[in-house]
Amino acid sequence: MSAAENDLYQELVLEHKRAPRNFGHLAHPTHQAEGTNPACGDQVAVELQVQDGRVQDIRFSGQGCAICMASSSMMTEAVKGRDLASAQQLQQHFRAVLTSTQEPDEAMLGKLVSLSGVRRYPSRIKCALLGWHALMHAIAEHANDAADPTATPPEQQP
Repeated sequence: MSAAENDLYQELVLEHKRAPRNFGHLAHPTHQAEGTNPACGDQVAVELQVQDGRVQDIRFSGQGCAICMASSSMMTEAVKGRDLASAQQLQQHFRAVLTSTQEPDEAMLGKLVSLSGVRRYPSRIKCALLGWHALMHAIAEHANDAADPTATPPEQQP
């Protein structure tokens, strides 16, 4: 990573930590999940409003290190407006970049490419991926409910 790329990474992480985008709660989420990283204490909850297979709105809440909060904030910007399959593909690509199985691709990742430097710090990869894991759990949980016609809708569960 060049000095300029490192500066951009630090600038974006600090910006998103100080003023996270889409932080808070949705009035009526259709999808939601939480993630915790017990090793460092990060906790993130993700709430989605999905309509016709597209992320209409997304919020996250919780607390964590700068990398966790910045990555979750940037994730919300990146997936808002996308269809669920596209959001899942973006998560898979982002994860592959952070785990060094793929090279960063700015065309695919956009501003998220600035977080690719996290892969140099293996202990921080989980921090950067926590919000993304919660997002995938929220999507998968709802997909599982839709696949099971006998499942009780969340609003009717005890």
